[in-house]
Amino acid sequence: MSIPGLEAWLETAQGNYVRDWEAASMESAIADVFGFNALQLGLPQWDLLRASRIPLRQKAGESGPVDVLCELTAMPFAALSTDLVILPHVLEFSSDAHQILREVERILIPEGHLIILGFNPLSLWGLRNRFERSGSFPWHGTYLSLTRLKDWLKLLGFEVDRSISGCHVPPCDQKAWLTRWHFMETAGARWRGLPGGVYLLHAIKRTHSMRLITPKWSKTPVPAKALRPVAQKESHDR
Repeated sequence: MSIPGLEAWLETAQGNYVRDWEAASMESAIADVFGFNALQLGLPQWDLLRASRIPLRQKAGESGPVDVLCELTAMPFAALSTDLVILPHVLEFSSDAHQILREVERILIPEGHLIILGFNPLSLWGLRNRFERSGSFPWHGTYLSLTRLKDWLKLLGFEVDRSISGCHVPPCDQKAWLTRWHFMETAGARWRGLPGGVYLLHAIKRTHSMRLITPKWSKTPVPAKALRPVAQKESHDR
């Protein structure tokens, strides 16, 4: 999945601002996630797994400096083989976000962790996404709200552990303006009603164990009459 304009945007002041918030948030989110296999899908230019304690960390995607080159809608990983999967800005730039989530659910172990980074449509960034006509990254994506994403994950058997938002500043292009508006980050963390332009969602794959249903044995005492032997008639045939 090659995203047009991604490489250039990563070098801008706006891209660096988003990367700083996401890197710090990701380090906090994966600090207590343990296991054997961790997988980053997409955005291989950023190493978002560097703070993970999981020994085997890989990047997979359809282009770029990845360890596994593959389609995210049909990944070559065994079912129930991965402890942690992170999706940084993949779903909003994919034509089949549902299938990617189904693949993630397939490869995750029970109680495995999924972390999604995305742009919030209900924010100043989402407002620019709606009216921006340049077609440049990241304004040409289809932003997914947290409510919709939580509904999709619930249908796949995930339970949302937590979600946070950041980048409350207006989506300015110049570093000077981003610095000037930086005080809004503190206000956004204090006022939960102020939506950020970027969110992090942490979900856990829940697998309910099978419950054995036993027959309901009757405890009603059997009448004594029913236990009497049936008298046999003496035959008079000769």
